[in-house]
Amino acid sequence: MLFRGVDFELAPGSVTWLRGTNGSGKTSLMRIMAGLAHAAEGEVTWNGTPFARAGAEARRGVLYIGHANALKDDLSLAEAVAFHAALAGLDRAPERAVAAIDTLRLAPWRNSAVRTLSQGQRRRGALARLALDDAPRAWILDEPFDALDAASVVLLAGLIEAHAARGGAVLLTSHQSIPIPGASEFDLEPARVQ
Repeated sequence: MLFRGVDFELAPGSVTWLRGTNGSGKTSLMRIMAGLAHAAEGEVTWNGTPFARAGAEARRGVLYIGHANALKDDLSLAEAVAFHAALAGLDRAPERAVAAIDTLRLAPWRNSAVRTLSQGQRRRGALARLALDDAPRAWILDEPFDALDAASVVLLAGLIEAHAARGGAVLLTSHQSIPIPGASEFDLEPARVQ
């Protein structure tokens, strides 16, 4: 058992920093909340309805970005981000991808194969998904600040703050202090199994 007794809400306009030691279950909890894994007991709800039964509205209402960047190495950065836009059902996927890549300050590498990018550029490429549209979704971000330089940390913090200001909710993990004023903290304590 990783954890028990977890009870919190991601309210519109909130930023929540999920904290815990390595192995405490942060990634597992985030995957459960995103509908990618199932809890042994308890449930995640979407507007009062169990997430598993909330349907397409709930699935479209959550954007999960995990440790892996989820960008295919053989595609150009623009193609990889456009794929995610199309997968999310967004219209004009190629145009949205270009705008999102520009927002993340990756324009010079737009047509570069993902495999040729540095780890920081790949991470920003994955985070470009946050700039594909401005719908007030629940963003679930697992270690989003990893591999980012100082300027990119400030850029990401600004994206998160703007998302919360327009009514989105953000749940994120980070082993570093997060530069987001007003973020609440939720400490995940591992279950003590005897």
